[in-house]
Amino acid sequence: MERRSFIKSTSLFAIAISTTGFIRFDGTHYIGDCETTSDIIGPFYRPDSPIRNNLTIIGDLGEAIELSGKIYHKDCSTPYKKAKIELWHCDAKGLYDNSSDQYRYRGTSFSDENGNYSFKTILPVPYDIGDGNFRPAHFHLMISAGGYQSLVTQLYFTGDVNIPNDEYSSSPTAKKRILNIENLKNGTKKVVFNIGMSENLLAESSAIDKLVGTYIDEKDSKNKNEFFKKDNTLWMKNKLFGKNLDYIGNNTFTQSGINPKLELTFHFELLSSGSSKLTISFVNKEGKKETKVLLREKI
Repeated sequence: MERRSFIKSTSLFAIAISTTGFIRFDGTHYIGDCETTSDIIGPFYRPDSPIRNNLTIIGDLGEAIELSGKIYHKDCSTPYKKAKIELWHCDAKGLYDNSSDQYRYRGTSFSDENGNYSFKTILPVPYDIGDGNFRPAHFHLMISAGGYQSLVTQLYFTGDVNIPNDEYSSSPTAKKRILNIENLKNGTKKVVFNIGMSENLLAESSAIDKLVGTYIDEKDSKNKNEFFKKDNTLWMKNKLFGKNLDYIGNNTFTQSGINPKLELTFHFELLSSGSSKLTISFVNKEGKKETKVLLREKI
């Protein structure tokens, strides 16, 4: 299958690589064993958050809420123990902690013997992203489990008026991730999200290694993009950490979970010189498709 082969352009060999590794929507129905879909990682991911499942901060604003659920193997019924779950979200003012040592509203936990996990925190709020647009309230999750592709996803909440206008939460693949909030008798809230893992064919490290590095725009040397490897997947660096990319065939990647309408792709060509050429294709604000060509900086 094209989506499971990465063809090196300068010689005749192929290696296995996955797409998201989770159920995907093909425009008509879901494909996969469990309806756990991926979403954008967003620009605010920070690795190595503290091991804790209580993220509440005394004195901070916000409505107390518990996020809980089960992690399952690919059969959607066998609990997965000791899966790593990373949670992060904004505070009650719509701000992320991107730099402090406290890692506010960020934490890492592990599923127990029965696959259960839970976090105590506050309900995130929608926030302004400019031009009168708001992102719906959402939790970010990254779930890592041996033998499976790491899942990056977002959880939204029923009744949020911003969902219909948000390109990610309004996607058909997000339907199972719009959660009902239960109001408990003690005045707190609760949401439940169960997760099914899926197998993945990981890329050979040597193949990803051939793509990592800094790429410089042919027309503007100040325009640079840096790519690096994490957990055998390709990431594009940003100011905080990076954005993960999904392989879609023909030496081409896209940003994980991105709306297909944006047509953002990263096509790599391995040159006979040993360098690489990158063509970035995207749709601009006027709805027109543009391309940028970058060459990998010499090491």
